[in-house]
Amino acid sequence: MKLAFNLKTFIFLLTLSTLCFTSCKKVASKKNTELIENRSQIKDIPKKEVSKAFKDYWYAGTAEITSYKLEQARYGEIREGEAVLVFVTEPFLADKQVKADQSNANNVPVLKLNTNKKFRTGIYPYSIMTSSFYSVHDNAHALKISNSVQEWCGHVYAQLNNRDKFEVLSHSYFESEADQEFKLEKATLEDELWNKIRINPGSLPIGSLQVIPSMEYTRLHHKTFKEYDAIARLTNNGALTNYTIDYPTLERTLEINFTTDFPYIIENWSETAPSGFGGGAKPLITKATKMKTLNTPYWQENHNSDLFLRDILGLK
Repeated sequence: MKLAFNLKTFIFLLTLSTLCFTSCKKVASKKNTELIENRSQIKDIPKKEVSKAFKDYWYAGTAEITSYKLEQARYGEIREGEAVLVFVTEPFLADKQVKADQSNANNVPVLKLNTNKKFRTGIYPYSIMTSSFYSVHDNAHALKISNSVQEWCGHVYAQLNNRDKFEVLSHSYFESEADQEFKLEKATLEDELWNKIRINPGSLPIGSLQVIPSMEYTRLHHKTFKEYDAIARLTNNGALTNYTIDYPTLERTLEINFTTDFPYIIENWSETAPSGFGGGAKPLITKATKMKTLNTPYWQENHNSDLFLRDILGLK
């Protein structure tokens, strides 16, 4: 009888333990399922699809390089130089906000623009580069923007990361600017508009709005990097479409002309703004006019034998 009792007790306890384990497993499974569903909802937010023409053009394994004759206003005079726009698609890590080294399901496809400018002011040269990373499927705001300016007086650098807010980090050799770190509420970024044009000109903002001017402009003119009141217009002029932004308080106007039909190549742009010092400042027009466009995997063309490609682009 004692053995029977112990056996019954053992079976009862074993059954109870099994039921508790199964119940806990179900609860854990439910929680895991909810977590997976939540992640899935985040991951599966509807994305704006791109056309077959876009995929054929931008995912052909090459970059689009366009050279421009540059007439740059600086210190109250027009300087001759050259500009290059390099557009290329690449995988991007949204959390680290850098180019992805490997293929990953979490990668965000972006259209990256590297804008390069070179010109001289008297004896010394200027070199300016701005990089903007814009999601191919999300026409909200750029994921990241960075800018650097080098000349013989020194060099400066700024970076914007798109997170809960715009996080800005800026370094300068000027005492009044020095090292800064701050956040901005999200607004239209001038530096992202070039990417918008190439992906979908219909997404360009128009009317009265607030725009954060380009990092290049705010740096060269020592303006506060923040949003300013602006008026934007989009005008179809047949083969070319014009996009214009007026900044009344800055006395500045930016015009970008691009082909009306895909792939919306940027033919030229101009920027009218005061240039010079104090009372001697006067409105001058910076202009960039297209010379040549090449679609090529430039990252592989780094040999002396590839120098002829610069000649094709008309670059010194």
